[in-house]
Amino acid sequence: MTPPAPLLGSETRVVNIGLALFAETLETLGVAVVSVDWRPPAGGDPRLAALLARVGDDADVGVSRSV
Repeated sequence: MTPPAPLLGSETRVVNIGLALFAETLETLGVAVVSVDWRPPAGGDPRLAALLARVGDDADVGVSRSV
């Protein structure tokens, strides 16, 4: 019997966002993991997040951006 072809055709690498147990488990399996310490804005409070978004939008007024 022939082993199955790799799903993506190359070594698996993972970017882990905030779930330490997930990263630790993958690392024990030999998977390359880069962890990012991400948390929801305003601690996950939707009202505070909306206020922060508004402040961020106001900060952009009068600023030109090149793309």
